[in-house]
Amino acid sequence: MLRFTAVARVCARASTSGVCCAPLPLDTSTWPLPQRRPHPFLQPLSPMAAAALVPCRSVSTETSGWYESLADSTAVHLMEQLLVSTQNATGLPWWANIIATTVALRTVITLPLGVYQSIIISKVEALEPEIAELAKRLRYEVSVKAKQRGWTEKTCRYQYMRNLKRIVSELYVRDNCHPFKASVIVWVQIPMWVCVSLALRNLSLGTTHTPAVFQELSAGGALWFSDLTLPDSLWILPISLGLTNLLITEIFALRRLELSKVQKVVTNVIRGVSVLMVPLAATVPSSMALYWLSSSVVGLGHNLLLRSPGFRRLLRIPATRADSDTPYRDLATAAKHKYLK
Repeated sequence: MLRFTAVARVCARASTSGVCCAPLPLDTSTWPLPQRRPHPFLQPLSPMAAAALVPCRSVSTETSGWYESLADSTAVHLMEQLLVSTQNATGLPWWANIIATTVALRTVITLPLGVYQSIIISKVEALEPEIAELAKRLRYEVSVKAKQRGWTEKTCRYQYMRNLKRIVSELYVRDNCHPFKASVIVWVQIPMWVCVSLALRNLSLGTTHTPAVFQELSAGGALWFSDLTLPDSLWILPISLGLTNLLITEIFALRRLELSKVQKVVTNVIRGVSVLMVPLAATVPSSMALYWLSSSVVGLGHNLLLRSPGFRRLLRIPATRADSDTPYRDLATAAKHKYLK
């Protein structure tokens, strides 16, 4: 402190005498830096302890958040209102209301889409002879061009596949029967199934509406599942669901005795999903399991109905070479040949 005071006095005298006092060069490297004392209550953390304080996102938390957001969506709430309004209007017990609503939704929404799917599939199957004839002609034209231009086998294969794809696409556009249109029913049926399932889950847990709805569901069952808010302890609904889904899968597989590799893979995947649905249905409220079983039974009925020759003629579904006047007898014969041989 005395050193700085002396310097200040010298500068003051120089300024009064007219002498300019230039700033002195300061070497701060020799100055002692003040030492910061650590707070007695705050000790430095080790790297492992610091890493433990970093917030980490749990996969289960993310999944739960996504699931809860979907369960709280507008579409799910609309299905809740539909179920409650239908029950109030009809006065049916909740188990009958769930079945009736399922039949109505599947008949009004998915059955017309199933008819549309059958029309598209029939048109595609009707194009198979024409595609085979055009492919044969294209193969000949490519072989002629290959001799004229000296194409390699790889070039010939490329030209053949490229032009065949173009020809098939033109035929699909001409007859308005692109195979992707046959999958429209899937993009409608699955979201509807999910929304109704989550709506019943919300009602069964009492997370929405008044407590009266929850009380009605808890006493609105029948037979062995009298409480629709609890899982089926006897596993009758889950096992029935699995058997029904497997039956639908086998009926699809029996439509053709010879399945392609892709069809075999899809069939096996659906079989696996049908089996996995059994333990899943045993852990959810009986209202959801009852809806799943009702939806599968209605789907099985629609599948068999769409095979009826009279129903197909009534809706003007184009006939194909695979159609039969006795589809149910043929189905039984195919099942007997496949499983009892």
